[in-house]
Amino acid sequence: MRPTRLAVIVAALLAAWTAPASADPIPAAASELTIAWLGMRPADPPEPAFIDRPAPTDEGLAGLRLAVSDDNASGRFMHQSFGLEAEWLPPGGDAAAALRRLAAAGVRFVVADLPAAVLAKAAADPAAAAVTIFNAGAPDDVLRNRDCRANVLHTLPSRAMLADALAQYLVKKTWTRWLLVTGPTAGDQAYAAAIRHAAAKFGARLVGEKSWTYTRDSRHTATGEVAALTQDGDYDVVVVADEAGDFGDLVPYDTWLPRPVAGTQGLVSAAWHPAYSAWAAAQLQERFRGQAHRAMTAKDYAAWEGGRAVGEAAMRLRSTDPVSIARAIRSDDFALPAYKGRTLSFRSWDGQLRQPILIAWARNVVSVAPEDGFLHPVTDLDTLGTDKGESKCVLH
Repeated sequence: MRPTRLAVIVAALLAAWTAPASADPIPAAASELTIAWLGMRPADPPEPAFIDRPAPTDEGLAGLRLAVSDDNASGRFMHQSFGLEAEWLPPGGDAAAALRRLAAAGVRFVVADLPAAVLAKAAADPAAAAVTIFNAGAPDDVLRNRDCRANVLHTLPSRAMLADALAQYLVKKTWTRWLLVTGPTAGDQAYAAAIRHAAAKFGARLVGEKSWTYTRDSRHTATGEVAALTQDGDYDVVVVADEAGDFGDLVPYDTWLPRPVAGTQGLVSAAWHPAYSAWAAAQLQERFRGQAHRAMTAKDYAAWEGGRAVGEAAMRLRSTDPVSIARAIRSDDFALPAYKGRTLSFRSWDGQLRQPILIAWARNVVSVAPEDGFLHPVTDLDTLGTDKGESKCVLH
């Protein structure tokens, strides 16, 4: 009995996917497309807590490396191949010059982990106009508003998206009275601003605000001050804004009232989490661990999304033409499957990738936003972050 056409196709797909790495599945005539990584080493990396391992030196790049591998696994059937070029800049390095070099070499897709101001300046360089930059490292809302660029797409969620996701969960739990404790860094202040906006947006109330004034060196003696700092009336939850990780881990179980802690520590919102396994995410987690020998972080996932967006568009178009791929990625009907039970797409007004956000603590994912009951006339994913009507982005 002759096998059906579908059976033949399925058998070919399975054989190709399980082929050993030493096999050469790409025909010699395959068209190759290079995706570049552009990262910048931090000038003053945060000191890890005593119990933590040092931060990975390949964060983000490891996610893109897996994406390129995935692109090649699917692209082989279309006679497409994908290459990876990586560049790390020193602190204060010239990202605009690096983008000019990549553009001159014919690279048209760059996944970047750069500080917001550096990214904005580099993206505005005339040579970068033909390059699609995937922002996988900067959550700053200003990049999606005043400093937005037509050549920048954002796979990392904005602070507004993270704050909105957390707010939806807290409101759903009827924890609507928040005590906000904010650290001194610019990132802490920006996250606190996003929390204030989310509270007003979803009907929560800040019943108090406190500033954390202790230095990093005094963390080991400051735990006793948490109770005094949180002795401020009644509240349902303490929300901490501590992106630098200076004090947030000291707050749980030491508050004046026995209340949950959320924000940048405690119960957090994130694009990705090591404990997430739904919608076949466990497969992605295992493949990443097998390659990088560590857990996948939110930056790794954002970089993976950028690389996979290029591969997905190329596969659907059956073409590696950069102009066509860039246009397809930005189109209203583009859909990126990304292990979250929803297909993801980029917002036309600010380039942000709309996606579900995980609500989790250190060992478990407790919910996924948008939460049930938070409605939107187009898609509930647009209840997270800056919606079209409030956007201040003018793409240029």
